Amino acid sequence: MLENLKKRSDNKCELCASTEELTVYLVPPRVEKSEENAILVCENCNTQINDDDKIVVNDWHCLNESMWSEVSAVKVVAWRMLNKLRGESWASDLLDMIYIEDEDLAWAKEGVAAATETEDQIVHRDCNGVVLEAGDSVVLIKDLPVKGSSMIAKRGTAVRRISLDHENAKFIEGRVDGQHIVIITDYVKKM
Repeated sequence: MLENLKKRSDNKCELCASTEELTVYLVPPRVEKSEENAILVCENCNTQINDDDKIVVNDWHCLNESMWSEVSAVKVVAWRMLNKLRGESWASDLLDMIYIEDEDLAWAKEGVAAATETEDQIVHRDCNGVVLEAGDSVVLIKDLPVKGSSMIAKRGTAVRRISLDHENAKFIEGRVDGQHIVIITDYVKKM
C-alpha cells in the first residue's frame, strides 16, 4: 500500500507537498487498510491532524491546492482541517468553495462527529487569553468599524452582558451605542 500511495502522490505529502518524513495516514473512522482509505502525509501534517493543540494555522494554507485533489481521502482530510480552522476567514472561504461528493462529505462529517463527541465545548478567550462567559462585561481595545453601518465602536467602550457564538470561538455579541453587533474576541479585554 505504501508504494502505491507514494506513486499516487509522486512521493509527496498529499496535503502540503513536503517530501520529508512521509507516513501513511488512515482516514478515520475507516479501519480497512486500503489506498482508498489512506493518504500519504508528512510528519508535520500528521501531528497537526491528530492534535488540535499543535495546529499552526499558517501551515494549512496548502489546503488551497490540495482540496481540489481527485482522491476522496485527501478531500475528506482537507474538509476536516478547513472545518477546524473555520474561524479564519481564508479557511471559511475555502470551506465554502470546496467541491466534495455527498458520500465523501458524509465520511468527512462522520469523522468530525466522532471527534466532537470527545472534545470540550468551544472556549471564547479575550485578547489576553482570559476565558469569556455569557453575561460577562468586556472593554474594546481598538476602534472597530461596524460592518453595514457608518458607526465606529470606540476603543474603551464597555460592552456589558455579552453573549457567545456557539459555532465560532472568535465571535461574541453585545450592544454598543444601542446597536447589537458581533465583535471579534481578539479586540476585547474582560473587565
